[in-house]
Amino acid sequence: MSDNKVTEQEEIKGLSRRSFIGAGAVIGGASLAAPVMTSAMFSAAATAKTKEKMAAHASVAPGDLDEYYGFWSGGQSGEVRVVGIPSMRELMRIPVFNIDSATGWGITNESKAVLGESQRFLTGDCHHPHMSMTDGRYNGKYVFINDKANTRIARIRCDVMKTDKILEIPNVQAIHGLRTQKVPFTKYVFCNGEYEIPLPNDGRDLDNTSAYRSMFNIVDAEKMEVFAQVIVSGNLDNTDADFDGRFLASTSYNSEMGVTLGEMISAERDHIVVFDLPAIEKAVKAGNFTTIGDSKIPVLDGTKENAKAKLTRYIPIPKSPHGINTSPNGEYFMVNGKLSPTVSIVSIKKLADVFDHDLDPRDAIVGEPELGLGPLHTAFDGRGHAYTTLFIDSQIVKWDINDAIASYNGKKVNYVRQKLDVHYQPGHNHTTMGETRDADGKYLVSLCKFSKDRFLNVGPLRPENDQLIDISGDVMKLIHDGPAFAEPHDVMMVHRSKLKPSKLWTRDDPFFAGTVAMAKKDGVTLESDNKVIRDGNKVRVYMTSVAPNYGMTEFRVKEGNEVTVVITNLDMIEDVTHGFCMTNHGVQMEISPQASASVTFIANQPGVQWYYCNWFCHALHMEMRGRMLVEPK
Repeated sequence: MSDNKVTEQEEIKGLSRRSFIGAGAVIGGASLAAPVMTSAMFSAAATAKTKEKMAAHASVAPGDLDEYYGFWSGGQSGEVRVVGIPSMRELMRIPVFNIDSATGWGITNESKAVLGESQRFLTGDCHHPHMSMTDGRYNGKYVFINDKANTRIARIRCDVMKTDKILEIPNVQAIHGLRTQKVPFTKYVFCNGEYEIPLPNDGRDLDNTSAYRSMFNIVDAEKMEVFAQVIVSGNLDNTDADFDGRFLASTSYNSEMGVTLGEMISAERDHIVVFDLPAIEKAVKAGNFTTIGDSKIPVLDGTKENAKAKLTRYIPIPKSPHGINTSPNGEYFMVNGKLSPTVSIVSIKKLADVFDHDLDPRDAIVGEPELGLGPLHTAFDGRGHAYTTLFIDSQIVKWDINDAIASYNGKKVNYVRQKLDVHYQPGHNHTTMGETRDADGKYLVSLCKFSKDRFLNVGPLRPENDQLIDISGDVMKLIHDGPAFAEPHDVMMVHRSKLKPSKLWTRDDPFFAGTVAMAKKDGVTLESDNKVIRDGNKVRVYMTSVAPNYGMTEFRVKEGNEVTVVITNLDMIEDVTHGFCMTNHGVQMEISPQASASVTFIANQPGVQWYYCNWFCHALHMEMRGRMLVEPK
């Protein structure tokens, strides 16, 4: 690889980072050694004029709107965050797998209905948010997200920015890589079971690691039900889909099926697994599958040993591949090396010959550019350039795809266009509209795992650093640092024209259908009635709210009663959200305009218990309160 030019960012800093530090990866026994960095290395200040020029790129004036919505995974927080691009202003947090006291997620009856049996989990680990598509373009309908911690996926409705479905995936463990079907539309969501387990995992074969397996999962996006599962050789990490509706590919960093670090890095190479979706659908329709335990989900054999079925093919790849990304022109899967300095370019067109004409799988590799240490993920600008994160080198590499292929074929050409220092250890990156046919090459976000010396010290636990980079010109320009908490693992960015969020709820929205059904059974009209229904030890309190009043300012129950409070917000003005908080009972929730929300709790404290609106709604907001009068036993 040719010598790199000093990047514009290094010029701004007044020094070359590479003049201070070298980067290296050492694999010995099983260890990686990352370079040691100190704040002094990066202490040179940019001039005030240059800083002002950089900030202008990301400036969105008061009253102006951002051009893009960014959907950030919340990592270990279990939520999804909505951020405006390019301002990097956080607009909303969407609770998914977490408990959220502001909205009452995990507390209200409506959210518990979505969580289902999985509400027993109090944690979540979100990694990969991806939007539904039509003809390879975002359609603004859903965002899907995985929970690696508890083997779940969730669906977020983009019209109301609420989670409406959560699905536990059986027979696998730790859902990691997730992608949506791109064409003709998102009929399926594809997700990987990362960790290997015996099948069934019921206590047998605990020590027989040769019986451990991982599976690829195909989920019906509308029904949120598992359509099929495919057993593979090795484990599964990240995944992506093509733009033709036929091929999917997943990386495997543990082709050895080892259970210790030494065992997992013993082979010289790993592989990616390519799946033929029509062949899998055909096998399911023909009944060529088995089931596991009590599950009725079709399970197909896609292991190397069952090559005749032509459901899968295995392409040898340099050791420990990680991210896999489809180019927006639909021609390539980019497989990122992690422990190899390379990205492997897989021709999707040649995959048809691999499956249909027994072409050697390695012949589908048409390029393997050497980029630097620790390639993890690749993004695209729609102009023929790829952008790859280098975890160990703490850089983003911009490279030319066609030149990389030409170099692989023997032509002497420099395919690296620029290397930009980021801070520090970037994982995922993402470009605006970059995983669709509409990749527009305006901005790239680098999600950096460490941020020391970039922000004020807040103690031993530091934020991570989301860095916004302008890629609209020939040179990448770092224009914004944004601290973020609890590992924002991945992000996708969609132009605002693709989304049409609602300003008010509609009264027939299925999100509160269960509440409507309960009210109908009680003979209550939610939009007008304020009444108490007593059913033995159960009390249901129905009330309306219009700023700054509840429709009922007091109700009476007995100590030990199970109380369900149902509130319907009759305000028609957008942004007039009400809340309900029952003091000393751990109960609170939000009720957006024209929504109904309910919460159930035990009235376990005799005496006067005040409830109040905990979302500011009116000049007389403080006076919006009422009493629950609890008669002692």
